[in-house]
Amino acid sequence: TDPVPMPRDRLYPTLEARKSGRLPVEPPHEIYWEEAGRPDGVPVCFLHGGPGAGTSAGHRRFFDPAHYRIVLHDQRGAGRSTPSACVEKNDTQRLVADIEALRRHLGIERWIVFGGSWGSSLALAYAETHPSQVIALVLRGVFLCRKAEVEWFLFGMGRFFPEAHAAFLGFLPEAERGDPLTAYYQRLIDPEPGVHGPAATAWSRYEAECSTLLPNRDSVQSLTRSDVALPLARLEAHYFVNGLFLEEGALLRDAERLHGIPGAIVQGRYDVVCPPWSAHELATLWPDVRLTLVPDAGHSATEPGIAIGLVNAMERFKTLAR
Repeated sequence: TDPVPMPRDRLYPTLEARKSGRLPVEPPHEIYWEEAGRPDGVPVCFLHGGPGAGTSAGHRRFFDPAHYRIVLHDQRGAGRSTPSACVEKNDTQRLVADIEALRRHLGIERWIVFGGSWGSSLALAYAETHPSQVIALVLRGVFLCRKAEVEWFLFGMGRFFPEAHAAFLGFLPEAERGDPLTAYYQRLIDPEPGVHGPAATAWSRYEAECSTLLPNRDSVQSLTRSDVALPLARLEAHYFVNGLFLEEGALLRDAERLHGIPGAIVQGRYDVVCPPWSAHELATLWPDVRLTLVPDAGHSATEPGIAIGLVNAMERFKTLAR
């Protein structure tokens, strides 16, 4: 038997993508994908958050490139996928189908699925739809797409970040602050940059300022760049307005389909964006998961305790058969 891998205290070095391409999935959408690491390694599918956040080179650093075949892709409308920030034919079921199309396109039989925040939601939706294709699940900042969690994002986060929430609501005329989701959505889908641009910046700044335990200027600056802020804000609002395209409570209801799939949840104790109650509820219904609550972290995968927890989950899963 293989020895249990030693825990790591840092991310893997930055590495370049080995292959990349575009997969036409459904007009007008083409999704960008890339591979890094070992060509014949254990495949792992990285799912970014948002919806709309996209992938970056840093997302490859959670995985040992000598062991894993690392596959990243930008979901519809996000990152380098085209058309950018497009809400047409963009829903949860289509994103699940895109993951499966990419698996087949790359000739992968089964893979580990790894996702945080919205990426955890999409990973669960994929695993509950295609459990036989999933070797294991690694989740961070669990979001179960329920109305209460969306309401928490819109209002509850302000209990901990009142300044950020005041700015989020203050962007809107006073008469529209009772329903900020509708008000923002109307602006975000407006074709005029002078309308959707400032709304996207305000929305994305609110999320960024609530995402870390300690203030992180770099995180706020990266999420409020115009090329990042618009797909993030527009697609999040699009999904929220449509109830994440899932029946209420569906991800928990179907958690029995995860039985037999090894899992790891890495959850910040002070995650204000996706509070730990969802991770705890999921863990009570999934006997094969290990829940790790990081005592000094919020929501972001860039926080040291979260990042190392994710790396070490992938180290443990080196012992799994394909």
